[in-house]
Amino acid sequence: MFTHPEAVLGAVRSGFGARRVLVVGDLMLDRYLWGEVQRISPEAPVPVVRLGRRTQSAGGAANVARNLTHLGLRVQLAGLTGGDADRTALLAALATDGIQTQAVIPAGDRATTVKTRVIGNHQQMLRIDEESTQPLTPLDESRLWTAVEPLLPGAAALVLSDYDKGVLSPALCQRLIPAAQARGIPVLVDPKGQDFSKYAGASLITPNRAELALASGQPRADLNGLLTAAAEFRRNLVLGLLVLTLSELGLALLDDTGIRRIPAVAKEVFDVSGAGDTVIATFAAGLAAGLARDDTAHLANLAAGVVVGKVGTVPITRDELLAAISGEAALEQAAKILDRADAKVKVQAWQAAGERVVFTNGCFDLLHVGHVTYLERARRQGQRLVVGLNTDRSVRALKGPQRPLIGEADRARVLAALAAVDAVVLFDEYTPLSLILTLRPDVLAKGADYTEATVVGAPEVKSWGGQVALIPLVADRSTTGIIQRLATP
Repeated sequence: MFTHPEAVLGAVRSGFGARRVLVVGDLMLDRYLWGEVQRISPEAPVPVVRLGRRTQSAGGAANVARNLTHLGLRVQLAGLTGGDADRTALLAALATDGIQTQAVIPAGDRATTVKTRVIGNHQQMLRIDEESTQPLTPLDESRLWTAVEPLLPGAAALVLSDYDKGVLSPALCQRLIPAAQARGIPVLVDPKGQDFSKYAGASLITPNRAELALASGQPRADLNGLLTAAAEFRRNLVLGLLVLTLSELGLALLDDTGIRRIPAVAKEVFDVSGAGDTVIATFAAGLAAGLARDDTAHLANLAAGVVVGKVGTVPITRDELLAAISGEAALEQAAKILDRADAKVKVQAWQAAGERVVFTNGCFDLLHVGHVTYLERARRQGQRLVVGLNTDRSVRALKGPQRPLIGEADRARVLAALAAVDAVVLFDEYTPLSLILTLRPDVLAKGADYTEATVVGAPEVKSWGGQVALIPLVADRSTTGIIQRLATP
Protein backbone atom coordinates (compact mmCIF):
# COMPACT_ATOMS: atom_id res chain seq x y z
CA MET A 1 0.00 0.00 0.00
CA PHE A 2 1.07 3.58 -0.59
CA THR A 3 1.52 5.79 2.46
CA HIS A 4 0.56 8.89 0.46
CA PRO A 5 -1.63 7.60 -2.39
CA GLU A 6 -2.86 11.05 -3.43
CA ALA A 7 0.70 12.30 -3.88
CA VAL A 8 1.63 9.21 -5.92
CA LEU A 9 -1.39 9.53 -8.20
CA GLY A 10 -0.79 13.25 -8.64
CA ALA A 11 2.84 12.67 -9.58
CA VAL A 12 2.08 9.95 -12.13
CA ARG A 13 -0.81 11.86 -13.67
CA SER A 14 1.34 14.98 -14.06
CA GLY A 15 4.18 13.05 -15.69
CA PHE A 16 6.20 13.60 -12.49
CA GLY A 17 6.09 17.31 -13.16
CA ALA A 18 7.95 16.83 -16.46
CA ARG A 19 11.20 17.22 -14.52
CA ARG A 20 14.52 16.84 -16.30
CA VAL A 21 16.61 13.74 -15.65
CA LEU A 22 20.14 13.09 -16.88
CA VAL A 23 21.03 9.48 -17.76
CA VAL A 24 24.66 8.41 -18.27
CA GLY A 25 25.76 4.90 -19.13
CA ASP A 26 26.23 2.09 -21.62
CA LEU A 27 24.12 2.53 -24.73
CA MET A 28 23.03 -0.28 -26.98
CA LEU A 29 20.69 -1.20 -29.79
CA ASP A 30 18.28 -4.08 -29.18
CA ARG A 31 17.32 -6.01 -32.31
CA TYR A 32 14.58 -8.63 -32.43
CA LEU A 33 13.96 -11.38 -34.95
CA TRP A 34 10.38 -12.59 -34.47
CA GLY A 35 9.08 -15.86 -35.84
CA GLU A 36 7.34 -19.17 -35.27
CA VAL A 37 8.76 -22.54 -34.27
CA GLN A 38 7.10 -25.52 -35.94
CA ARG A 39 9.86 -28.12 -36.11
CA ILE A 40 13.30 -29.19 -34.92
CA SER A 41 16.24 -28.85 -37.27
CA PRO A 42 17.39 -32.12 -38.92
CA GLU A 43 20.96 -30.80 -38.70
CA ALA A 44 21.08 -30.45 -34.91
CA PRO A 45 18.62 -30.74 -31.99
CA VAL A 46 17.64 -27.06 -32.13
CA PRO A 47 14.35 -25.39 -33.05
CA VAL A 48 13.91 -23.85 -36.48
CA VAL A 49 12.50 -20.31 -36.25
CA ARG A 50 10.60 -19.22 -39.35
CA LEU A 51 11.31 -15.47 -39.49
CA GLY A 52 8.28 -13.24 -39.66
CA ARG A 53 9.46 -9.70 -38.83
CA ARG A 54 12.33 -7.63 -37.52
CA THR A 55 12.22 -4.79 -34.99
CA GLN A 56 14.75 -2.72 -33.09
CA SER A 57 14.72 -0.37 -30.12
CA ALA A 58 17.07 1.53 -27.83
CA GLY A 59 18.50 -0.58 -25.02
CA GLY A 60 20.77 -0.42 -21.98
CA ALA A 61 21.00 3.09 -20.56
CA ALA A 62 18.96 4.23 -23.55
CA ASN A 63 16.10 2.02 -22.36
CA VAL A 64 16.24 3.73 -18.96
CA ALA A 65 15.84 6.99 -20.84
CA ARG A 66 12.89 5.56 -22.78
CA ASN A 67 11.15 4.52 -19.57
CA LEU A 68 11.60 8.00 -18.14
CA THR A 69 10.28 9.78 -21.19
CA HIS A 70 7.26 7.45 -21.45
CA LEU A 71 6.48 8.38 -17.84
CA GLY A 72 6.42 12.05 -18.84
CA LEU A 73 9.87 13.31 -17.83
CA ARG A 74 12.33 15.26 -19.97
CA VAL A 75 15.47 13.22 -20.55
CA GLN A 76 19.03 13.99 -21.56
CA LEU A 77 21.14 10.95 -22.42
CA ALA A 78 24.93 10.65 -22.37
CA GLY A 79 27.24 7.83 -23.43
CA LEU A 80 29.32 6.52 -26.31
CA THR A 81 28.55 4.62 -29.49
CA GLY A 82 30.56 3.58 -32.48
CA GLY A 83 30.71 5.83 -35.49
CA ASP A 84 28.70 3.32 -37.52
CA ALA A 85 25.29 2.63 -39.03
CA ASP A 86 24.06 1.18 -35.75
CA ARG A 87 24.70 4.55 -34.11
CA THR A 88 22.46 6.15 -36.72
CA ALA A 89 19.73 3.60 -36.03
CA LEU A 90 20.04 4.12 -32.26
CA LEU A 91 19.87 7.91 -32.48
CA ALA A 92 16.85 7.67 -34.77
CA ALA A 93 15.05 5.46 -32.23
CA LEU A 94 15.88 7.89 -29.43
CA ALA A 95 14.69 10.86 -31.48
CA THR A 96 11.32 9.15 -31.90
CA ASP A 97 10.94 9.22 -28.12
CA GLY A 98 12.04 12.85 -27.83
CA ILE A 99 15.22 12.04 -25.91
CA GLN A 100 18.00 14.63 -26.12
CA THR A 101 21.24 13.04 -27.35
CA GLN A 102 23.71 15.93 -27.67
CA ALA A 103 25.96 14.14 -25.14
CA VAL A 104 26.01 10.82 -27.03
CA ILE A 105 29.60 10.78 -28.31
CA PRO A 106 30.86 8.71 -31.29
CA ALA A 107 34.07 6.79 -30.64
CA GLY A 108 36.01 5.70 -33.65
CA ASP A 109 37.77 2.74 -32.03
CA ARG A 110 34.70 0.80 -30.87
CA ALA A 111 31.45 -0.41 -32.39
CA THR A 112 27.96 0.36 -31.14
CA THR A 113 26.79 -2.38 -28.79
CA VAL A 114 24.05 -4.49 -30.41
CA LYS A 115 22.05 -7.31 -28.82
CA THR A 116 20.09 -9.46 -31.23
CA ARG A 117 17.38 -11.67 -29.76
CA VAL A 118 15.62 -14.45 -31.64
CA ILE A 119 12.01 -14.83 -30.50
CA GLY A 120 10.09 -17.98 -31.42
CA ASN A 121 6.44 -18.37 -30.46
CA HIS A 122 6.82 -15.34 -28.14
CA GLN A 123 9.69 -16.98 -26.23
CA GLN A 124 13.33 -15.88 -26.42
CA MET A 125 15.32 -18.65 -28.08
CA LEU A 126 18.75 -17.08 -28.48
CA ARG A 127 20.68 -13.83 -27.93
CA ILE A 128 23.69 -12.69 -29.95
CA ASP A 129 25.87 -9.88 -28.52
CA GLU A 130 28.10 -7.61 -30.59
CA GLU A 131 30.03 -5.43 -28.17
CA SER A 132 33.25 -4.00 -26.82
CA THR A 133 33.78 -4.13 -23.07
CA GLN A 134 37.13 -2.37 -22.98
CA PRO A 135 37.45 0.75 -20.80
CA LEU A 136 37.19 4.06 -22.58
CA THR A 137 40.37 5.68 -23.70
CA PRO A 138 41.41 8.68 -21.57
CA LEU A 139 40.50 10.93 -24.51
CA ASP A 140 36.98 9.49 -24.88
CA GLU A 141 36.40 9.63 -21.12
CA SER A 142 37.45 13.29 -21.13
CA ARG A 143 35.16 14.02 -24.08
CA LEU A 144 32.23 12.38 -22.30
CA TRP A 145 32.82 14.32 -19.07
CA THR A 146 33.04 17.55 -21.05
CA ALA A 147 29.68 16.77 -22.66
CA VAL A 148 27.99 15.75 -19.40
CA GLU A 149 29.17 18.42 -16.96
CA PRO A 150 27.14 21.30 -18.47
CA LEU A 151 23.98 19.20 -18.24
CA LEU A 152 24.16 18.71 -14.46
CA PRO A 153 22.85 22.13 -13.28
CA GLY A 154 19.08 22.03 -12.97
CA ALA A 155 18.74 18.25 -13.33
CA ALA A 156 16.21 16.68 -10.96
CA ALA A 157 18.14 13.39 -10.86
CA LEU A 158 21.22 11.69 -12.29
CA VAL A 159 20.96 8.04 -13.29
CA LEU A 160 24.10 5.96 -13.86
CA SER A 161 23.08 2.90 -15.88
CA ASP A 162 26.04 0.54 -15.79
CA TYR A 163 26.03 -2.49 -18.10
CA ASP A 164 29.77 -3.14 -17.58
CA LYS A 165 30.67 -2.17 -21.16
CA GLY A 166 33.46 0.19 -20.12
CA VAL A 167 31.72 3.58 -20.07
CA LEU A 168 31.17 4.04 -16.33
CA SER A 169 34.74 3.67 -15.12
CA PRO A 170 35.63 4.22 -11.44
CA ALA A 171 37.21 7.55 -12.35
CA LEU A 172 34.15 8.81 -14.23
CA CYS A 173 31.72 7.63 -11.54
CA GLN A 174 33.76 9.40 -8.87
CA ARG A 175 33.66 12.62 -10.87
CA LEU A 176 29.93 12.40 -11.59
CA ILE A 177 28.66 11.44 -8.13
CA PRO A 178 30.34 14.25 -6.11
CA ALA A 179 29.55 16.79 -8.83
CA ALA A 180 25.86 15.89 -8.68
CA GLN A 181 25.73 15.70 -4.89
CA ALA A 182 27.36 19.12 -4.60
CA ARG A 183 24.40 20.49 -6.57
CA GLY A 184 21.83 18.61 -4.47
CA ILE A 185 21.02 16.20 -7.30
CA PRO A 186 20.15 12.64 -6.22
CA VAL A 187 22.31 9.99 -7.91
CA LEU A 188 20.73 6.62 -8.71
CA VAL A 189 22.86 3.70 -9.89
CA ASP A 190 21.97 0.42 -11.59
CA PRO A 191 25.26 -1.38 -10.82
CA LYS A 192 27.30 -4.08 -12.51
CA GLY A 193 30.61 -5.85 -11.95
CA GLN A 194 32.55 -6.95 -8.90
CA ASP A 195 33.59 -3.53 -7.64
CA PHE A 196 30.78 -1.44 -6.14
CA SER A 197 33.26 0.99 -4.54
CA LYS A 198 33.08 3.26 -7.57
CA TYR A 199 29.46 4.05 -6.60
CA ALA A 200 30.43 5.38 -3.15
CA GLY A 201 28.30 8.32 -2.08
CA ALA A 202 25.37 7.54 -4.39
CA SER A 203 21.85 8.24 -3.17
CA LEU A 204 20.58 4.84 -4.25
CA ILE A 205 21.80 1.68 -5.96
CA THR A 206 19.60 -1.15 -7.25
CA PRO A 207 21.55 -4.42 -7.62
CA ASN A 208 19.72 -7.60 -8.42
CA ARG A 209 20.42 -10.87 -6.66
CA ALA A 210 23.07 -12.08 -9.14
CA GLU A 211 24.85 -8.70 -9.19
CA LEU A 212 25.04 -8.53 -5.42
CA ALA A 213 26.24 -12.12 -5.23
CA LEU A 214 29.07 -11.34 -7.68
CA ALA A 215 30.12 -8.18 -5.84
CA SER A 216 29.89 -9.68 -2.34
CA GLY A 217 30.98 -13.27 -2.87
CA GLN A 218 27.83 -14.51 -1.13
CA PRO A 219 25.94 -17.43 -2.73
CA ARG A 220 23.02 -16.23 -4.83
CA ALA A 221 20.71 -18.68 -3.05
CA ASP A 222 21.59 -17.33 0.42
CA LEU A 223 19.12 -14.47 0.78
CA ASN A 224 20.03 -13.76 4.41
CA GLY A 225 23.70 -13.63 3.49
CA LEU A 226 22.94 -11.28 0.60
CA LEU A 227 20.92 -8.96 2.83
CA THR A 228 23.77 -8.87 5.34
CA ALA A 229 26.22 -8.06 2.54
CA ALA A 230 23.85 -5.39 1.20
CA ALA A 231 23.74 -3.71 4.61
CA GLU A 232 27.54 -3.71 4.75
CA PHE A 233 27.82 -2.22 1.27
CA ARG A 234 25.32 0.49 2.15
CA ARG A 235 27.19 1.41 5.32
CA ASN A 236 30.74 1.20 3.95
CA LEU A 237 29.96 3.07 0.70
CA VAL A 238 27.84 5.72 2.46
CA LEU A 239 24.81 4.99 0.26
CA GLY A 240 21.51 6.63 1.07
CA LEU A 241 19.41 3.63 0.05
CA LEU A 242 20.15 0.17 -1.33
CA VAL A 243 17.31 -1.60 -3.15
CA LEU A 244 17.87 -5.29 -3.75
CA THR A 245 15.64 -6.52 -6.58
CA LEU A 246 14.57 -10.11 -5.97
CA SER A 247 12.63 -11.03 -9.12
CA GLU A 248 9.57 -13.06 -8.07
CA LEU A 249 10.22 -12.11 -4.41
CA GLY A 250 9.86 -8.38 -5.05
CA LEU A 251 12.19 -5.79 -3.52
CA ALA A 252 14.18 -5.38 -0.31
CA LEU A 253 14.88 -1.81 0.84
CA LEU A 254 17.84 -1.09 3.14
CA ASP A 255 18.38 2.29 4.78
CA ASP A 256 19.14 3.71 8.22
CA THR A 257 15.89 2.27 9.61
CA GLY A 258 16.71 -1.32 8.61
CA ILE A 259 15.34 -3.72 5.99
CA ARG A 260 11.83 -3.61 4.50
CA ARG A 261 10.41 -6.08 2.00
CA ILE A 262 7.94 -5.29 -0.79
CA PRO A 263 6.38 -8.38 -2.41
CA ALA A 264 6.28 -8.82 -6.19
CA VAL A 265 3.09 -8.04 -8.08
CA ALA A 266 3.64 -9.69 -11.48
CA LYS A 267 0.97 -12.28 -12.30
CA GLU A 268 2.86 -13.92 -15.17
CA VAL A 269 6.46 -13.39 -16.29
CA PHE A 270 7.16 -13.54 -20.03
CA ASP A 271 10.48 -11.69 -20.27
CA VAL A 272 12.63 -9.99 -17.62
CA SER A 273 14.57 -8.01 -20.26
CA GLY A 274 14.62 -4.35 -19.23
CA ALA A 275 12.94 -4.87 -15.86
CA GLY A 276 15.93 -3.38 -14.04
CA ASP A 277 15.82 -0.37 -16.37
CA THR A 278 12.18 0.16 -15.45
CA VAL A 279 12.91 -0.09 -11.72
CA ILE A 280 15.72 2.48 -11.76
CA ALA A 281 13.76 4.81 -14.07
CA THR A 282 10.67 4.73 -11.86
CA PHE A 283 12.81 5.35 -8.78
CA ALA A 284 14.39 8.34 -10.51
CA ALA A 285 10.99 9.67 -11.55
CA GLY A 286 9.52 9.30 -8.06
CA LEU A 287 12.46 10.84 -6.21
CA ALA A 288 12.72 13.66 -8.76
CA ALA A 289 9.05 14.44 -8.09
CA GLY A 290 9.62 14.44 -4.31
CA LEU A 291 7.74 11.22 -3.47
CA ALA A 292 8.58 9.35 -0.28
CA ARG A 293 11.13 6.54 -0.58
CA ASP A 294 8.76 3.71 0.32
CA ASP A 295 6.05 5.00 -2.00
CA THR A 296 8.60 5.30 -4.80
CA ALA A 297 9.79 1.75 -4.16
CA HIS A 298 6.22 0.49 -4.26
CA LEU A 299 5.64 2.34 -7.52
CA ALA A 300 8.82 0.89 -9.04
CA ASN A 301 7.68 -2.59 -8.01
CA LEU A 302 4.35 -2.07 -9.75
CA ALA A 303 6.11 -0.83 -12.89
CA ALA A 304 8.40 -3.88 -12.97
CA GLY A 305 5.36 -6.11 -12.64
CA VAL A 306 3.96 -4.57 -15.81
CA VAL A 307 7.03 -4.85 -18.02
CA VAL A 308 7.90 -8.46 -17.18
CA GLY A 309 4.48 -9.38 -18.53
CA LYS A 310 5.62 -8.24 -21.99
CA VAL A 311 7.96 -9.83 -24.51
CA GLY A 312 11.08 -7.86 -25.38
CA THR A 313 12.61 -4.72 -23.92
CA VAL A 314 9.55 -2.52 -23.63
CA PRO A 315 9.33 0.61 -21.43
CA ILE A 316 6.57 1.28 -18.95
CA THR A 317 4.06 3.96 -19.94
CA ARG A 318 2.25 6.42 -17.74
CA ASP A 319 -1.16 4.94 -18.63
CA GLU A 320 0.06 1.43 -17.77
CA LEU A 321 1.39 2.62 -14.45
CA LEU A 322 -1.88 4.38 -13.64
CA ALA A 323 -3.75 1.19 -14.52
CA ALA A 324 -1.47 -0.82 -12.21
CA ILE A 325 -2.10 1.67 -9.39
CA SER A 326 -5.85 1.46 -9.98
CA GLY A 327 -5.73 -2.34 -9.95
CA GLU A 328 -3.85 -2.32 -6.68
CA ALA A 329 -6.23 0.28 -5.26
CA ALA A 330 -9.08 -2.18 -5.84
CA LEU A 331 -7.12 -4.83 -3.93
CA GLU A 332 -6.40 -2.35 -1.16
CA GLN A 333 -10.09 -1.48 -0.90
CA ALA A 334 -11.08 -5.13 -0.61
CA ALA A 335 -8.35 -5.54 2.01
CA LYS A 336 -10.18 -3.05 4.22
CA ILE A 337 -12.84 -5.69 4.96
CA LEU A 338 -11.57 -7.38 8.12
CA ASP A 339 -12.72 -10.00 10.56
CA ARG A 340 -12.91 -9.07 14.22
CA ALA A 341 -9.46 -10.40 15.18
CA ASP A 342 -7.64 -8.66 12.29
CA ALA A 343 -9.53 -5.44 12.96
CA LYS A 344 -8.38 -5.49 16.59
CA VAL A 345 -4.74 -5.86 15.51
CA LYS A 346 -5.14 -3.05 12.96
CA VAL A 347 -6.76 -0.69 15.48
CA GLN A 348 -4.05 -1.36 18.05
CA ALA A 349 -1.36 -0.62 15.46
CA TRP A 350 -2.99 2.67 14.52
CA GLN A 351 -3.32 3.68 18.15
CA ALA A 352 0.30 2.73 18.85
CA ALA A 353 1.27 5.12 16.04
CA GLY A 354 -0.60 7.93 17.80
CA GLU A 355 -3.69 7.92 15.54
CA ARG A 356 -7.21 8.44 16.94
CA VAL A 357 -9.55 5.66 15.83
CA VAL A 358 -13.22 6.52 15.26
CA PHE A 359 -15.89 3.80 15.29
CA THR A 360 -19.38 4.02 13.87
CA ASN A 361 -21.91 1.43 12.80
CA GLY A 362 -24.98 0.93 10.69
CA CYS A 363 -26.76 -1.10 8.02
CA PHE A 364 -25.75 1.21 5.14
CA ASP A 365 -28.30 -0.41 2.88
CA LEU A 366 -28.63 1.34 -0.50
CA LEU A 367 -25.74 3.74 0.14
CA HIS A 368 -26.63 7.38 -0.56
CA VAL A 369 -25.21 10.89 -0.15
CA GLY A 370 -26.45 11.11 3.44
CA HIS A 371 -24.38 8.03 4.34
CA VAL A 372 -21.29 9.30 2.54
CA THR A 373 -21.47 12.74 4.12
CA TYR A 374 -22.01 11.21 7.56
CA LEU A 375 -18.96 8.95 7.18
CA GLU A 376 -16.78 11.82 6.00
CA ARG A 377 -17.83 13.92 9.00
CA ALA A 378 -17.22 10.99 11.36
CA ARG A 379 -13.71 10.47 9.96
CA ARG A 380 -12.85 14.08 10.81
CA GLN A 381 -13.15 13.18 14.51
CA GLY A 382 -9.83 11.29 14.23
CA GLN A 383 -7.33 9.84 11.76
CA ARG A 384 -8.92 6.41 11.14
CA LEU A 385 -12.53 5.32 10.70
CA VAL A 386 -13.78 1.78 11.39
CA VAL A 387 -17.32 0.94 10.28
CA GLY A 388 -19.22 -1.83 12.05
CA LEU A 389 -21.63 -3.22 9.44
CA ASN A 390 -24.74 -5.21 10.30
CA THR A 391 -24.90 -8.64 8.66
CA ASP A 392 -27.97 -9.50 6.57
CA ARG A 393 -29.44 -11.48 9.47
CA SER A 394 -28.89 -8.54 11.81
CA VAL A 395 -30.51 -6.12 9.37
CA ARG A 396 -33.59 -8.35 9.04
CA ALA A 397 -33.89 -8.44 12.83
CA LEU A 398 -33.83 -4.64 12.92
CA LYS A 399 -35.79 -3.66 9.81
CA GLY A 400 -37.93 -6.63 8.83
CA PRO A 401 -37.85 -9.51 6.33
CA GLN A 402 -37.76 -7.28 3.22
CA ARG A 403 -34.39 -5.80 4.12
CA PRO A 404 -31.60 -5.48 3.32
CA LEU A 405 -31.93 -4.60 -0.35
CA ILE A 406 -28.19 -5.11 -0.81
CA GLY A 407 -26.35 -8.16 0.54
CA GLU A 408 -23.71 -7.82 3.23
CA ALA A 409 -20.76 -8.66 0.94
CA ASP A 410 -21.76 -5.96 -1.55
CA ARG A 411 -22.48 -3.42 1.18
CA ALA A 412 -19.05 -4.08 2.74
CA ARG A 413 -17.28 -3.76 -0.62
CA VAL A 414 -18.95 -0.43 -1.44
CA LEU A 415 -18.12 0.98 2.00
CA ALA A 416 -14.50 -0.16 1.62
CA ALA A 417 -14.24 1.81 -1.62
CA LEU A 418 -14.86 5.09 0.23
CA ALA A 419 -11.73 7.12 0.98
CA ALA A 420 -13.12 8.07 4.39
CA VAL A 421 -13.34 4.44 5.51
CA ASP A 422 -10.24 2.61 6.77
CA ALA A 423 -11.82 -0.69 7.84
CA VAL A 424 -15.16 -2.50 7.62
CA VAL A 425 -16.09 -5.18 10.15
CA LEU A 426 -19.30 -7.23 9.94
CA PHE A 427 -21.17 -7.98 13.18
CA ASP A 428 -24.14 -10.32 13.61
CA GLU A 429 -25.47 -9.13 16.96
CA TYR A 430 -28.46 -6.84 17.47
CA THR A 431 -26.09 -4.09 18.70
CA PRO A 432 -22.38 -3.43 18.08
CA LEU A 433 -21.48 -3.44 21.78
CA SER A 434 -19.39 -6.62 21.65
CA LEU A 435 -17.44 -5.28 18.67
CA ILE A 436 -16.87 -1.94 20.40
CA LEU A 437 -15.51 -3.72 23.47
CA THR A 438 -13.16 -5.74 21.26
CA LEU A 439 -11.82 -2.76 19.30
CA ARG A 440 -11.80 -0.12 22.08
CA PRO A 441 -11.96 2.91 19.76
CA ASP A 442 -10.98 6.42 20.82
CA VAL A 443 -14.15 8.01 19.46
CA LEU A 444 -17.63 6.53 19.11
CA ALA A 445 -19.58 8.36 16.39
CA LYS A 446 -23.33 8.25 15.90
CA GLY A 447 -25.89 10.41 14.11
CA ALA A 448 -27.16 13.54 15.82
CA ASP A 449 -30.67 12.06 15.84
CA TYR A 450 -29.39 10.14 18.89
CA THR A 451 -28.52 11.51 22.30
CA GLU A 452 -25.39 10.41 24.13
CA ALA A 453 -27.58 8.52 26.59
CA THR A 454 -29.07 6.41 23.82
CA VAL A 455 -25.82 5.57 21.98
CA VAL A 456 -24.92 1.92 22.49
CA GLY A 457 -21.39 1.66 23.87
CA ALA A 458 -21.12 5.29 25.01
CA PRO A 459 -20.46 4.52 28.71
CA GLU A 460 -17.91 1.86 27.85
CA VAL A 461 -15.95 4.09 25.44
CA LYS A 462 -15.91 6.92 27.97
CA SER A 463 -14.73 4.50 30.66
CA TRP A 464 -11.37 4.04 28.91
CA GLY A 465 -10.95 7.75 28.18
CA GLY A 466 -12.70 7.88 24.82
CA GLN A 467 -15.38 10.27 23.72
CA VAL A 468 -18.75 10.22 21.97
CA ALA A 469 -19.34 12.39 18.87
CA LEU A 470 -22.84 13.12 17.56
CA ILE A 471 -22.58 13.78 13.82
CA PRO A 472 -25.02 16.13 12.01
CA LEU A 473 -27.08 14.35 9.35
CA VAL A 474 -28.02 15.50 5.85
CA ALA A 475 -31.71 16.43 5.89
CA ASP A 476 -34.24 14.44 3.86
CA ARG A 477 -31.80 11.67 2.91
CA SER A 478 -32.59 8.12 3.99
CA THR A 479 -32.80 4.64 2.53
CA THR A 480 -36.43 4.35 3.68
CA GLY A 481 -37.30 7.55 1.83
CA ILE A 482 -35.65 6.32 -1.35
CA ILE A 483 -37.54 3.02 -1.15
CA GLN A 484 -40.83 4.84 -0.66
CA ARG A 485 -40.22 7.08 -3.65
CA LEU A 486 -39.32 4.09 -5.83
CA ALA A 487 -42.51 2.33 -4.72
CA THR A 488 -44.73 5.33 -5.50
CA PRO A 489 -46.38 4.98 -8.94
